[in-house]
Amino acid sequence: MRRVDTAVANADIYPDTARIGADGHVAIGGCDLVTLAQTYGTPLYVYDEASIRTRARSFRDALASAYSGRATVCYGAKAYCAPWLLRLVAEEGLGLDVVSGGELQAALATGFPTDRVYLHGNNKSAEELALALDSHVARVVVDNLEEVELLARLARVRGVRQGVLLRVGPGVAARTHAHLQTGAAETKFGLDIASGAAAQGVREILARPELELRGLHMHIGSQIADTEAYREGIDRILRFAAEMRAAGLALRELSPGGGFAVRYVPDDPPADAPRMAAEVARLVTTAATTCGFAAALPDLKIEPGRALVATAGVALYRVGSVKRAGARTYAAIDGGMADNIRPTAYGARYTAVLAARAADAAETTVTVAGRYCESGDILIREVRLPLPRAGDLLAVPASGAYHLSMASNYNLVPRPAVVVVAHGRPRLVRRRETYDDLLALERDGR
Repeated sequence: MRRVDTAVANADIYPDTARIGADGHVAIGGCDLVTLAQTYGTPLYVYDEASIRTRARSFRDALASAYSGRATVCYGAKAYCAPWLLRLVAEEGLGLDVVSGGELQAALATGFPTDRVYLHGNNKSAEELALALDSHVARVVVDNLEEVELLARLARVRGVRQGVLLRVGPGVAARTHAHLQTGAAETKFGLDIASGAAAQGVREILARPELELRGLHMHIGSQIADTEAYREGIDRILRFAAEMRAAGLALRELSPGGGFAVRYVPDDPPADAPRMAAEVARLVTTAATTCGFAAALPDLKIEPGRALVATAGVALYRVGSVKRAGARTYAAIDGGMADNIRPTAYGARYTAVLAARAADAAETTVTVAGRYCESGDILIREVRLPLPRAGDLLAVPASGAYHLSMASNYNLVPRPAVVVVAHGRPRLVRRRETYDDLLALERDGR
């Protein structure tokens, strides 16, 4: 009997359109991954447009159903910032969080509506703040007292009044990797509530006529799988807002951040980021009611980054060699830590399939090693696969966030190409770097 297309195992780790064809090949967006690799080479990042649009709409719908006030979904561009993606995000009606002048410039280059752009960052330069003011961004999220004075001076010169949010530190340690905690005590981000620094920040912003304090922002971390830390942080930030009424704070906007977990490997717990966002919205309503803001709920801003794009992307690598070393079977690929630093930096785990042999029995435990000259360049410590052969194509799902945005040219290796697939058609959105690209900025100094 002829086999028909089937769904991949652990489908929620993969793009929505991922299928295994009758030939055993994995396809995404109606495009065979083997054919894509032959056409564009490897390493290659493949993004499924339909998955991103579906997730954007799911977040919008979740907030609309859970929050009676005005709610906005903002994509956190640091997860992956590229012109094609920013255009798609704009088309879906989302806002945009940027954390640098470069990300803001990318938004401007794509025509992203600047009245939906928010500038974040813990050490914004005068040039970045000037660009934000000249671009008329919706909000600058103020991080520290020095920034208050700098932004006010720049706004004064331009004769504008800039809307701002103040980032406050709620002193909440979310259950996640230590490197991903951003709301705990003694973090580098924002002004701490407990020490009185946040209250000073409110007073100093209110004293600058060039700045309009619209509300408060917090972010407690990334890869957060439950809402307990959000509940604690939201309670603290709304109690703080109530206390600051006497100083003149009118809480018109509130952002409890993003950081919703996604599932990377089969033994990760199930993840439903839009559902978590809806729960966070309900927590805001409850805390706002308790703290006296029920009559006029603040505009709510939720900031998914990873949760919007991670599982929409798949990384493709070519196996170059397979060897035994003691009890391990190593499959060496043509990518690794320079296009995905997360396993080395965070101990992040991934799974994989052989894109042309996805229906074969997975009888071997394999260690996937990167090509870079570091013993720590191990992409996957253990994964069950058919015994790989040189030339096999390895597909690593959940590769859409914090790979390309953190990629480097370590060992002077060119960075990968990127294609977007939709309705059976691939679009090359980033060509592969060349050796000439690597040397284009260098000068010999003679």
